[in-house]
Amino acid sequence: MISSHEIDYKLYGDDMQFVEIELDQNESVVAEAGAMMYMDQKIEMDTVFGDGSSSSKSKQNGLMGKLMGAGKRLLTGESLFMTIFTNRGYDKSHVAFGAPYPGKIIPINLVDYNGTLICQKDAFLCAAKGISIGIHFQKKIGAGFFGGEGFIMQKLEGNGLAFLHAGGTIIKKDLEHGETLKLDTGCLVALTENINYDVAFAGDIKSGLFGGEGLFLATLTGPGSVWLQSLPFSRMADRIYSAAKGRSNKGESNSINPLSELSGLGNLFGRD
Repeated sequence: MISSHEIDYKLYGDDMQFVEIELDQNESVVAEAGAMMYMDQKIEMDTVFGDGSSSSKSKQNGLMGKLMGAGKRLLTGESLFMTIFTNRGYDKSHVAFGAPYPGKIIPINLVDYNGTLICQKDAFLCAAKGISIGIHFQKKIGAGFFGGEGFIMQKLEGNGLAFLHAGGTIIKKDLEHGETLKLDTGCLVALTENINYDVAFAGDIKSGLFGGEGLFLATLTGPGSVWLQSLPFSRMADRIYSAAKGRSNKGESNSINPLSELSGLGNLFGRD
């Protein structure tokens, strides 16, 4: 396993967080394209083709290695390119990355989880250089079709710090051997490799159709750790779309109607 760069960080904010990474000379951090918020003058930015990890020369520096890394990211729905930020100065320098929507940034040291973490496709924000961002296929067809994340999730491998982002409030749960947790499929953020991920029927047809939770629930069985989010982006987007569609169907004019505005807020923030 390639040794990851040892980076320091500081989180800022509460519900709209960003993370500031402190880099020593020649230290680097890898991030999704477009995630950067600001950087010091001595930080050098370089866009790379693939997942940005620094593997062996035979695998990563060759054309086939780069194509394989890019192909992995394409399967997860991410950009073919990632950005590496390196401190080329003699003193410590800083680069910051902002969250794409309201929620929390989760710092995770992969060393604490046997060097591997499975996460949802859009959860990765940035990581120390040396972390490999690959793909993880669901082993069970049911989990792939009904698990909310599909057959493919992201796999982070390495021995350094990685930063995830998720919506709302984040909670980490440690499951004992054989302990099972049921949850809404969209609320899953990440899980350790030993967790068994499957889906189960929510109950009877009436509860599935009219209970507001869908026909299927994700089931996570230990041992291992899982991270959950209280507000999946898809749920927030559905609320915004429903509120906007409701206003459009009413044929509202450009003038602001206070009553309709209150109604729209009610639709937006109403419970499931």
